[in-house]
Amino acid sequence: MNRNQPAASVHRSWFNRLKSCFKSKRLNKQELIDQIRQSKNQVLWDNDVLQIIEGALDIAELHAGDIMIHRSQIVCIAQTESTEVFLPRIIAAGHSRYPVIGESIDEVVGLLLAKDLLPLLLKGNKTLNLNHMLRPAFFIPESKRLTVLLRDFRINRNHMALIADEYGGIAGLITIEDILEEIVGNIEDEHDEQSDACIKKINNTSFMVKAITPIDDFNTFFKTNLNDEEYDTLGGLVMHNLGHMPKQNETVTVGQFYFKVIHRDNRRIKLLHVTILKNEL
Repeated sequence: MNRNQPAASVHRSWFNRLKSCFKSKRLNKQELIDQIRQSKNQVLWDNDVLQIIEGALDIAELHAGDIMIHRSQIVCIAQTESTEVFLPRIIAAGHSRYPVIGESIDEVVGLLLAKDLLPLLLKGNKTLNLNHMLRPAFFIPESKRLTVLLRDFRINRNHMALIADEYGGIAGLITIEDILEEIVGNIEDEHDEQSDACIKKINNTSFMVKAITPIDDFNTFFKTNLNDEEYDTLGGLVMHNLGHMPKQNETVTVGQFYFKVIHRDNRRIKLLHVTILKNEL
């Protein structure tokens, strides 16, 4: 930047260049990002602002199914459960909203807000009628664009949506925080798991594993010997075996393990469902 050139003049210069690019031709996403990154070098904005701009551009190409929380990770409350049964689960999970289900997770009858329990519990009422406390559940298809969903969340004042698959079952759920994290990065609170809690057991043969898990840690946990010479993380290993950036729900078998991509964005895998194919680990 010319030291003798006023900052406001520099800003106008770069904005004029961006405007002229839009007028002269239709930019693709990468060309637009390149222009924005060049303007960052002229001190128009810092790295945090640049990350938000790029994140906002990313979600324009994503759908609800791309970032949803898989059904196997949803913390539910059965409609017939007593307070003594479901209250410890609510305290342990630390969420603000819980789907209430009938006979299975595919039968969501409404949402329970944790804050609605507080006045009743403070009064010593331990026999709660969930049916009188339920809020309506909001259902969307996996194909719904995140930009449209974010607008709907804002207009309708919803914070959570249940994602229905093509058969009418529940594929997962998504919250407004999930969308915002795609724009601004991870938002952690006191209830989020620590970064070293990368492997979550579902049952004896099924696990949810963060893609950033070092292969060495994975091998130690499962007492196996997946190759860690070329790639450091489990996500890198899965991508290497697939030969490309995987799509949502894409699968691959490596050694004794069956990997399914549960969560990814345009740049990386984030969460994997791991099934043990052989029990002699």
